Amino acid sequence: MNRPLHDAVEVILAKRDGLELSDSQIDWVVDAYTRGEVADEQMSALAMAILLNGMERHEITRWTAAMIASGERMDFSSLSRPTADKHSTGGVGDKITLPLAPLVAACGVAVPQLSGRGLGHTGGTLDKLESIPGWRAALTNDEMMAQLESVGAVICAAGDGLAPADKKLYALRDVTGTVEAIPLIASSIMSKKIAEGTGALVLDVKVGSGAFMKDVTRARELAEVMVALGTDAGVRTTALLTDMSVPLGLTAGNAIEVAESVEVLAGGGPADVVELTVALAREMLAGAGRDDVDPADKLADGSAMDVWKAMVRAQDGDPDAALPVARESHVVIAPISGVLTRLDAMAVGLAAWRLGAGRARKEDPVQAGAGVVWHARPGDAVTAGSPLFTLLTDEPARFDRALASLDGGWEIGPDAPVASPLVIDRVG
Repeated sequence: MNRPLHDAVEVILAKRDGLELSDSQIDWVVDAYTRGEVADEQMSALAMAILLNGMERHEITRWTAAMIASGERMDFSSLSRPTADKHSTGGVGDKITLPLAPLVAACGVAVPQLSGRGLGHTGGTLDKLESIPGWRAALTNDEMMAQLESVGAVICAAGDGLAPADKKLYALRDVTGTVEAIPLIASSIMSKKIAEGTGALVLDVKVGSGAFMKDVTRARELAEVMVALGTDAGVRTTALLTDMSVPLGLTAGNAIEVAESVEVLAGGGPADVVELTVALAREMLAGAGRDDVDPADKLADGSAMDVWKAMVRAQDGDPDAALPVARESHVVIAPISGVLTRLDAMAVGLAAWRLGAGRARKEDPVQAGAGVVWHARPGDAVTAGSPLFTLLTDEPARFDRALASLDGGWEIGPDAPVASPLVIDRVG
């Protein structure tokens, strides 16, 4: 019987002692863990060593390649148009994928958007779309290819075949305090996106209280690592660092975010959602070689809305059906007149989660109609007695905990706050 090239303890000790892992060590440990030969407790120890001691760029590149090699790779080269995708690191009220995919498709670039479900205070794109009657997230690869060719955009669940190593490691990081390791975050995101086979990729790296990355320095480091990984793999990759100290738009939930996205596609919607959608669309189009088209024109002329309806119908949804409405609502009124000076994204995200819009565990159900609507954004004038928030849920017992999470998450003062830019920086 052949002895394996390496063993788990040897790899753990190397990284524990601050050494660089060799290509063969990385290839072996990722493959062996995926096949069940390296135990969870051993990979936990290695993940902690990586968190504490970091990885060099070539180690992260190799680790990512090993994760990709654990599964299948998609190939969109047979499509009649170039492809571009977007990944967001997650935020509150971040419904950007919904108007963005049809908008970019309306400009002549195919968008294969493999999305996920929400966990904790950040919403999941699939949960939002599943509030549309009939819409389904699960597509076969053949269905996905046919829809990309005919409609130009697809938002669906990733199949089990893409980077199965990541699925195992992601769950492990979640319960071992190693989620924050930048090499593991970057390789997790990029292994799936590279395996997905898109030609161009734009990363929306959120920064602020409602984001995974709270400070700009760490967010920029993550963006630089991910852009390098994409570039090394032959994917044209750029990143925007965007502000997530204030939630996006005026809604956080599922059906209510779909409704807001449709407003954007109809040529309206909150200014910040429109701004970020158009900024990301321009990046995606440039990456795909189609920067001759202005996405703002496609919002204005209704063609992005046409693609949205076709995309929803192609996945058995009814774009004209009424969206679910929560059975119960509770309005928070402004206690004084003045200007809304602060609205904390994390507070709003937690409130939406506690109302039933999100889940604490992967197997938990979500409520389609639950969430938070805020009636003012920082800088807006508010009048005493006017609505400040509307809380929505099917279960009124949830209101108290949601109100507690909003407590201290907003302020009204005499003067408007200094406006901060939505797009903080660009990497790549």
